Amino acid sequence: MNKLYENADLAIADIIDGSVLMLGGFGLCGIPENCIAALVKKGVKQLTCISNNAGVDDFGIGLMLQQKQVKKMISSYVGENAEFERQLLSGELEVELIPQGTLATRCMAAGYGMPAIYTPAGVGTEVAEGKEVRNFNGKDYLLEMAFDADFAIVKAWKGDTMGNLIFKDTARNFNPLMAMAGKITIAEVEHLVPTGELDPNHIHTPGIYVQRIFEGKHYEKRIEQLTLSK
Repeated sequence: MNKLYENADLAIADIIDGSVLMLGGFGLCGIPENCIAALVKKGVKQLTCISNNAGVDDFGIGLMLQQKQVKKMISSYVGENAEFERQLLSGELEVELIPQGTLATRCMAAGYGMPAIYTPAGVGTEVAEGKEVRNFNGKDYLLEMAFDADFAIVKAWKGDTMGNLIFKDTARNFNPLMAMAGKITIAEVEHLVPTGELDPNHIHTPGIYVQRIFEGKHYEKRIEQLTLSK
């Protein structure tokens, strides 16, 4: 199976209006910059985006929000995006906020082929509204469904032509979990190497989870908030 694609435009070419997407990253760290730019260029609409956060106004998923491409955001933290706030308050954007651990575990469940998980996070809060609650050993747990995403789009530091991926430092974040979970996983990497060049002991995501891979270009790697000592 040839997983190698020339660029982001080709890798995301069959993403259509109404698709459900997982997008790796944490803040602006380890986000699939090339694929997001390609989605903006393509102009695909009515997307459901599952991501830890919603980028900032002029970068990351924020670029897609500016173009009104996102119908629904499923996220854990969204506090750095004024356009997101505007669309939420005006009723233009549907939003589902999820505890960060629950978000990660629902990704993991999808990758493991589990339909759902039980978690104590959110019990007794708005998060629990409409959800099954079950008691185990005297403690209540919420039933949370595994995600069902059409595509998982992730960014790695290095990968090979079989789709094996290595993430660097904190850019590992949500990327490995989401890479397991999509029906089709698209990986953009900073460095693409021939199969066999990666040390198997250093691989974070085995190629069995990745259907498409390409070498990205022109990464900005922005810092969301820069704090300097006096």
